[in-house]
Amino acid sequence: MMDKPPEESVNHETRDSGKTSGQPITACLLGAAFFGSLGSSFIYGYNLSVVNAPALYIKAFYNTTWKERYGQPLAVETATLLWSVTVSVFSIGGLLGALSVSTIHRVLGGRGTLLLNNSFALIAALLMTLGERAKSFEMLIIGRLIIGVDSGIALSALPMYLGEITPRHIRGFIGQFNGILICLGVFTGQVVGLPELLGQETRWSYLFAFLAFPAMLQLCVLPFFPESPRYLLMERKDEAAAEKAFQRFLGKKDVSQELEEVHAEARTQQTASIIQLLRNPAVRWQLITIIITMACYQLCGLNAIWYYTSGILRGAGFAENLLPYISLSTGGIETLAAIISGLVIERIGRKPLLIFGFAAMAVFFSLLTVFLNFQDSVSWMPYLSYICILAVIASFCSGPGGIPFILTGELFEQSYRPAAFMIAGTVNWLSNFAVGLLFPIIQDKLQSFTFLVFVVVCVLGSIYLYVVLPETKNKTFMDISQSFAKINKIPAPSPGCEMELICKPNISGKAQDVTKMESAS
Repeated sequence: MMDKPPEESVNHETRDSGKTSGQPITACLLGAAFFGSLGSSFIYGYNLSVVNAPALYIKAFYNTTWKERYGQPLAVETATLLWSVTVSVFSIGGLLGALSVSTIHRVLGGRGTLLLNNSFALIAALLMTLGERAKSFEMLIIGRLIIGVDSGIALSALPMYLGEITPRHIRGFIGQFNGILICLGVFTGQVVGLPELLGQETRWSYLFAFLAFPAMLQLCVLPFFPESPRYLLMERKDEAAAEKAFQRFLGKKDVSQELEEVHAEARTQQTASIIQLLRNPAVRWQLITIIITMACYQLCGLNAIWYYTSGILRGAGFAENLLPYISLSTGGIETLAAIISGLVIERIGRKPLLIFGFAAMAVFFSLLTVFLNFQDSVSWMPYLSYICILAVIASFCSGPGGIPFILTGELFEQSYRPAAFMIAGTVNWLSNFAVGLLFPIIQDKLQSFTFLVFVVVCVLGSIYLYVVLPETKNKTFMDISQSFAKINKIPAPSPGCEMELICKPNISGKAQDVTKMESAS
């Protein structure tokens, strides 16, 4: 650790962030972020798009299976019901996963939760792959439910793990691995679903077998990376293991400053329950901010975009057999925008990217509404509509597509984090379910004016974030909590009070040694 005046060892607000910003990113940290995301958010993204290509074949499989069992064709109402269940059960599984993640994380930690979660992905892949051969559409539906559970756990456990293993000066960059791999998963699902690959009547079941590949890869590789040092120190009380984990992730031997920061964060030693989180006025506006941001993440209208994409392309005169290939541009734009966001997030900050993303979506949704109303009367209007669709997707992935998960990990200290992710995940999946349930009704009533509803959501979300959200870039978890002190109407803890908490012997026997070392330097 670099030399510094003694008073800086107790002042977290004025500590020079340049001392950490010069640290190189280690291969251990990048590897944990990539393989952690590959078996988690990648699988979630893949499942968002993979059912689109074989939809007709799956419905035909349902009809054939029903006829073989009961001797008569599947009624239209029953077929619609079965397909609706197949699609919506993914969100129900996601909700179940989000509700269970806090308990699993408390027992196994971030890495352990991700490793356990692979079992759900493997079971789901097996059920959905063998469903056609076993002539059981029930296996396909149960598999979708289980992969939903996997996704619900992944979207909470992964951001928690990434936020806890990453130094604050690159926390946004590493956190965006979650969003980037979601987009890459969507794009991969589109590619392997092409007719030349697995999007055929005789191969569609293998689309689900592909799920086992990233899960197995993570299961084989992730155990070689350390558990979250914050979890090891604050939950397991294993300072030696936490020190080794910090050393591997940061690539340096002297991690006393990082250990000191975690000790300072350990003001509340027992993990808080959801009830305690809801009742605590010190985190009230952090919780409101996460609920609103997560609701906007799902209700901003991106899911509705896919409904119009094929129709707009047909209106532009593209042949039906070319639509899957042209639609690949949506997945490519998603991935590219997410990568660019990850590269600039530590320079621009979370707040500007979020506000820009939602505001830009509002602008392009407004333009899309105008273009859709003139689509039948002007021949070149569908091209402008499709450009607007690509712009909406890029705007979403530039900030709103990944940063809400980063914020959930940043706005709460360790003791509240699992409960916060449980609430954020619940809001996320309930909002997802609501969009799937309500969008067809809204679209039927408003037609091309449907997007004006999403304009309102995006504008209100931008205004709220501008007024309430502080910038969290390059701040410790304690600093971020203190930035909410005024709006929460509670006094911010003084540096001296924080140091007192660090030095209490019942927090850690090594804390006093850390303090002495800091004073000596």
